[in-house]
Formats: sequence, structure tokens, C-alpha cells
Amino acid sequence: MAAHNILGKAGEDAAVAYLEQHDYLIRHRNWRKNHYELDIVAAKEGELIIIEVKTRTDTEFAEPQDAVTPLKVRRTVMAADAYIKTFQIDSPVRFDIITAVGEKGNFKIEHIKEAFYPPLF
Repeated sequence: MAAHNILGKAGEDAAVAYLEQHDYLIRHRNWRKNHYELDIVAAKEGELIIIEVKTRTDTEFAEPQDAVTPLKVRRTVMAADAYIKTFQIDSPVRFDIITAVGEKGNFKIEHIKEAFYPPLF
């Protein structure tokens, strides 16, 4: 596995640990359908939460959340729509970003709730 993939997996593991410590129920990790993928799908207090995880070793050149471009938002929303239809979910949906900055075992986690809203197509 490439180094950036190892870092990304460690960041996702740290994000899941953070979410579980804050009473989120993890429904799926790396859920895929066709060409779509959702990093983490969680639930809390009757709400479905779609979480995009961005992991970086540092923020010298950019903040991790800056990698969530309009195209990434659009693809995430389309993936969430597929997830909702697949599992016939009828609850409010929220889109969050979790950033993990550092290295395995020593990440600084930031949870950005309601990081974006579905664009109007």
C-alpha cells in the first residue's frame, strides 16, 4: 500500500475513534456503489451524517478541508443519494468534514459539522 494510502487509512481510523467517543453510531466505512464512495456514514440523534475525511501530515501549504472541492461535494451528495435510496432512509442528512493532521497515533482532529450543503442541480 502506498504511503499516502496508509496515512489516509490511519486518519480514517482516528476519525472513527473520535466519532465513537462522541456517541456517533458508525453505519459504514468506505461504502461504495458504482463509482461513488462515502468515507464514513454515521448516525446520531435521528440524523444521518455523511463524513468526508481528509488527512494530511501538516498544513504548510493548505488546510485539509480545502481539498473538498465543488466537484467532490457534488460526488459526495450523489453518493449519499445512492446510499439513502439503497437503504431506504427517511431522516435528516448532514454533511461533515473531519480533518486529521499529523501522523498515525498522533493526529489533531477537527470536526467541521454542516461543512457543506447539497448544491441545487
